Amino acid sequence: MNPEKHKSPGKKSGDFPYWLVALGLIAVAIAYVIATNGLYTQIANAVSKGVYITVFVTLVGFALATLLGLIFALMGLSKSIVLRQIARFYVEVIRGIPMLVLLFYIAFVGAPALAWLIDTVTQPLQQAGITSEFRTRDIPLIWRAILALMIGYSAFIAEVFRAGILSVDEGQVEAAEALGLSPWQRFRLIVFPQAIRTILPPLGNDFVAMVKDSSLVSVLGVADLTQMGKVYASGSFRFFETYSIVAYIYLVLTIGLSLGLRQIEKKMRKSQER
Repeated sequence: MNPEKHKSPGKKSGDFPYWLVALGLIAVAIAYVIATNGLYTQIANAVSKGVYITVFVTLVGFALATLLGLIFALMGLSKSIVLRQIARFYVEVIRGIPMLVLLFYIAFVGAPALAWLIDTVTQPLQQAGITSEFRTRDIPLIWRAILALMIGYSAFIAEVFRAGILSVDEGQVEAAEALGLSPWQRFRLIVFPQAIRTILPPLGNDFVAMVKDSSLVSVLGVADLTQMGKVYASGSFRFFETYSIVAYIYLVLTIGLSLGLRQIEKKMRKSQER
C-alpha cells in the first residue's frame, strides 16, 4: 500500500490560504468601488465616524472583562468553598442571560441602581456642599454598554482562564511550592506562562466576538458603526449600499484581528519549541 495515496490533503494543498487570497481580491475590489463611486464614498465617510466608538467600546470592554474574568477564575480555583461557590454562581447566571437582555438590564436597571447607591453614599458630601446629587443620566450610555459587555464576557473568559490554569501539570506547581515560591510567584512564573498557550486561542476568539457584539450597543443610541449606518440608511433609504459597507468594515476588523492573533499564536508556538 502506497502511503503517498493516504497522505492528508491538508498537508499537501491546504497549507496555502487560497481562501485568504480570494477574500483579499474581493476586499480590494470593494475598496476600489468605494473609492471611485461617489455614493459609496459618501456612505463610507458617514458610517466610518462610528468606527472609533466601536474600537473604543471593544478595547475597553474586553480589557475590563479579561481582568474581571481572571478574578473569577482565580476565585473558582480557590481553596475557599465560599469563593468557589460565588464564582460558580456568577458564571452560570451571567452565561445564561442573552447579551442583548443583559445590555438592556444594565442600562435601564443596573445604572439607576448604581446611581442610587452612589447618591446614597455621597449624601454627607452633598449636605456639605462638596458634591451635587448623582442621577442616572450622569452615567453615559456608552459606559453602560461597556459595563454590560464587561459583565457578559467576563463569565466566558473566566472559564477560559480556569481551563488554561487547570491544564498546567500539578507536579510543576508542587515543585515550585517545595522551592518556597509564594502563591503569586508560582502563578506568575510557573502557571501563567504555560497556561497562556491554552488560553490565547479561545481568548482571541472572544475578542473577535466582542467586536461583533459591540454592534448591540447601537440599541442604546450609542454612535458606533452600526448606529451610524442605521441613521444614514433611515434618512437616505440606501439600505443595501449602507449595510454592505457596514458589513465590509466589520469583516475587515474581525478578519484582520483573527489573522493577527494567529500570527501571535504561531510565534509563541515556535518560541516554545526552541
